[in-house]
Amino acid sequence: MNATRPRVATSVNSPHILVVDDDRRLRELLSRFLVDNGFRVTVAKDTVEARERRELFIFDGVVLDVMMPGENGFEFARFLRKESDIPIMMLTARVETDDRIQGLEIGADDYLPKPFEPRELLLRLNNMLRRTAVATAKAIEPSDIVRFGSYVFKIERAELRHADDVIRLTDRERELLQILARKAGEAVPREEIAGDDELGERTVDVQINRLRRKIEVDPSNPLHLQTVRGFGYRLLVD
Repeated sequence: MNATRPRVATSVNSPHILVVDDDRRLRELLSRFLVDNGFRVTVAKDTVEARERRELFIFDGVVLDVMMPGENGFEFARFLRKESDIPIMMLTARVETDDRIQGLEIGADDYLPKPFEPRELLLRLNNMLRRTAVATAKAIEPSDIVRFGSYVFKIERAELRHADDVIRLTDRERELLQILARKAGEAVPREEIAGDDELGERTVDVQINRLRRKIEVDPSNPLHLQTVRGFGYRLLVD
């Protein structure tokens, strides 16, 4: 197993992977390959060592063999899943469907049979970590925040940001965004958007067009603030 591209420099911010496998040669080769591709790596020859390593370090993911002396990978994965959501990739010569199903039922995020192509492992590992990062970000993001394109709107504060800049909005534009953001992705009828506006629904289109000029690259072909023909508008969020 050799790296197929120039070595990528690692840092304290690089993802830290725990590799657990009783095959010393595979541990060393896999460790070298992952380090060459920008990861920090700690290895363990069995689950006893793996538990010791977890007392010393915080890991971003685990590459875990199934067939090991003593506690096997399935049992260790079950232990890990009870106390954390750390991404787990099962790496094993056991390729039967029942084995794969067992690993996934325990809570493993991916399952790669041996022998494997290193580049496939790298892609799967990166995808696994990316999915976890996205899910974590969504879980910790306040519920009163919506994102569309490069914009962030805080619903309760009625504050619209683009990168580090606050976008100036009129009171009516703030109100429009609040109405649409509270039903993000849903079609909102014109009469609801109009609310208590004395001029009613006739002014909604004008107000929407003004808002589009502030949030759309091409207001005539809007990506975020879309028209629902014959009904109203909706705000498409990420």
